[in-house]
Amino acid sequence: MRPENVHVPREEFLAVWDEARRRGTEPGVDGYAAAVAQTCRWLAAVPMRTALCGGLPRSPVTQRACVARAELIEAECRAAETDDGYAPAVACRPGWRDGVRATFRWAWEGRGPAPIEIAPA
Repeated sequence: MRPENVHVPREEFLAVWDEARRRGTEPGVDGYAAAVAQTCRWLAAVPMRTALCGGLPRSPVTQRACVARAELIEAECRAAETDDGYAPAVACRPGWRDGVRATFRWAWEGRGPAPIEIAPA
């Protein structure tokens, strides 16, 4: 994980990411949890792993395969604020834009609540 990309406590970030991944794969789920999970993965700069191959995670707004670093994160944040900044493949998913925006505000900008509430252990 790239600690310079996340401005909230590491343990909290990982807990939110884990919960978003869990919720984002439930049947019939809207795009919000999936967007939170993808945004977290991209910010953490963790490569995708599949049975066939691996690769860079896609940025949550423009869907570029690239390593998240400060200047690219800022560009994605700006693109996230306008509805026409989103790639068509994700723009149509209900809740996607809200999930991306909430995650950037919380994890990158360090303001606002976590995008997904975590139940106390």
